[in-house]
Amino acid sequence: MKNLFLLILIFPLTSCGKSELNWLILSPNNIEGLTNLKFLLSGLTTTIYISIVSIIISIILGLLVALNIGYVEIVRAIPLLVLILWIYYGLPIMTGISFSPFVSGIIALSISESAFQAEIFRAGINSIKKSQWEAGSSLGLSFFRKLRLVILPQAIKNILPAIGNQFVYVLKMSSLVSIIGIGDLTRKANELVVTTYRPLEIYTFLILEYLVLILIVSYLVRKLEKKLQKD
Repeated sequence: MKNLFLLILIFPLTSCGKSELNWLILSPNNIEGLTNLKFLLSGLTTTIYISIVSIIISIILGLLVALNIGYVEIVRAIPLLVLILWIYYGLPIMTGISFSPFVSGIIALSISESAFQAEIFRAGINSIKKSQWEAGSSLGLSFFRKLRLVILPQAIKNILPAIGNQFVYVLKMSSLVSIIGIGDLTRKANELVVTTYRPLEIYTFLILEYLVLILIVSYLVRKLEKKLQKD
């Protein structure tokens, strides 16, 4: 498996000599290639920012609707791409309320991801022993005070790795917001393809961008899991 992974990474480099490929358009050794690289990488900040904001909002929404199974089932049944298009194009027609592409993308990602976060929170809450609830009741705490002071602090520690894995998922799904014009990594790649007519080289570089980004985040998530296990 490891050898296959290395082969996938090395293949674009070993293919540079083929006449149908032109990796010079992405070479930092010439002005055109350096300009193209800067243009492609300019979408990195947007991708990371929209993913972080969306995961934070989705965590809050997920916690609020953790016990609402109906909400979870409905939201999970809606494809993310369809939700993005509906919020950006359909919502203004129906309600007269319109949002910028950036805000529309965040709203769609947050709503879609909140259903998964709700499932994570529900599993975390259910993992807490019944004796903890009874201990809260013996102190005279109301349901919501028991949840906030006794149950959630323990549950959150258990579900942090799962939330980290969902952040990886959001990073990948954020590529769909490019369809409404948000200048993320995928949008930048699409725009460069239109001007250079070199889809193979550019989309290969796009894959490598996401691959490196996801591997870094996955590494940090694994470090978090190990730290929590030690604690």
